[in-house]
Amino acid sequence: MKSDILAVRGRQIWDSRGRPTVEAEVVTAGGAVGRGMAPAGASRGIHEAIDLRDGGPRFGGYGVEGAVAAVNGELARAIVGLDVRSQDQIDARLIVADGTTNKSRLGGNATVAVSMAALNAAAHCEGEPLWRWLAQGAPVRLPLPEIQIFGGGAHAGRRTDVQDFMIMAPFAGSVRRALEITADVYRAAGELMARTGRLAGTADEGGWWPNFTSNEDALVALTQAIEASGHRPGAEVFISLDVAASELVSGDGYRLPLDGAQLDSAAMVERVAGWARDYPILSIEDPVGQEDEAAMAEATRRLGGDTQIIGDDYLVTNAARVEQAAAAGACNALLVKVNQAGTVSEARQALRAARAHGWATIVSARSGETEDVTISHLATGWDAGQLKVGSFARSERMAKWNELLRIEAQMGEDASFAGAGALPAGAAARLGWPPRA
Repeated sequence: MKSDILAVRGRQIWDSRGRPTVEAEVVTAGGAVGRGMAPAGASRGIHEAIDLRDGGPRFGGYGVEGAVAAVNGELARAIVGLDVRSQDQIDARLIVADGTTNKSRLGGNATVAVSMAALNAAAHCEGEPLWRWLAQGAPVRLPLPEIQIFGGGAHAGRRTDVQDFMIMAPFAGSVRRALEITADVYRAAGELMARTGRLAGTADEGGWWPNFTSNEDALVALTQAIEASGHRPGAEVFISLDVAASELVSGDGYRLPLDGAQLDSAAMVERVAGWARDYPILSIEDPVGQEDEAAMAEATRRLGGDTQIIGDDYLVTNAARVEQAAAAGACNALLVKVNQAGTVSEARQALRAARAHGWATIVSARSGETEDVTISHLATGWDAGQLKVGSFARSERMAKWNELLRIEAQMGEDASFAGAGALPAGAAARLGWPPRA
């Protein structure tokens, strides 16, 4: 059949940090070709799929010759001859071929590249845009963007303890308008930093790399940038934080060097709750560490009634961990990173598990990215509701935002923007959503 996989090819390419990564191509008997490129994270959950790196002096140990060999060898042999439209079967073969719980033998970077390549080949085989192939006729919405303005943590030389200071425009009404608002805020933030002598460049994901005296200083500056852009903080534009608190764990607590603070779990939750109380914060990712489940549950109890509490390092796009968190009362939203799981099917299982508990879902890029735009289609075709890509600069980021604009154009009059409706029920209600008839 024309949809049978004829060949799988792997090669080394380069990511946005200039480090090697894996690209895979899947070719069908009918000539359809799909491509997938593996991203890489800087702050990584301990339970996520492991990238296979060569080690040694070449490329600082980041080489991927072993992972590329796995694509061209064992993984290719596992799926050649399968119907490219059978994503679950393809991914099951990839999982069995690796044989480990965390993809450590053949590499999560190898399996995710092949899995995404097969997905794209299936859409090409059917002559459909990827988002429409994923939707399978179901109604879907364009995702609400979550976009970094200031970068910190592991993405910016730890200039701030908090990793990402982002914005969301839930009432924008369209992707196009959400990106226009973001452009206003991003430009205003850069001008503010330059004017006050606090601008040090750009971070890994394209956000401004500033010199702040405290984490709260960054929140003040971001609020000022929103105001300077001509938009209203807490009415039109809201703040989203990725605390990435696993990176702050020190002994039995948390160390925030910029604030000169050593906090226990309760004090860490209180610190984050104080920020949420004093600033227009709508979403908080990883407010505590990945192994601090009791504190994650407490943060959700304290803040989750009207704020999105996202699990990233804590959940690592894993359906079983979503179930565990839900039982503990921890989180009300899941960050979906396909490379954390290692295959498209496993990522979708995690998304479905989160949805079953009434959680919000956010498809996300990684700090080490490529020009691959698959996640823009996943966020739309899976009706995830939200998309987090990084900032509003650098081509590996803008490629994904621009792809959303193309998808919006393809939808035409049927285009529907998720906006505030993409948030957990309490956060949406805080914004007056759904509107009363």
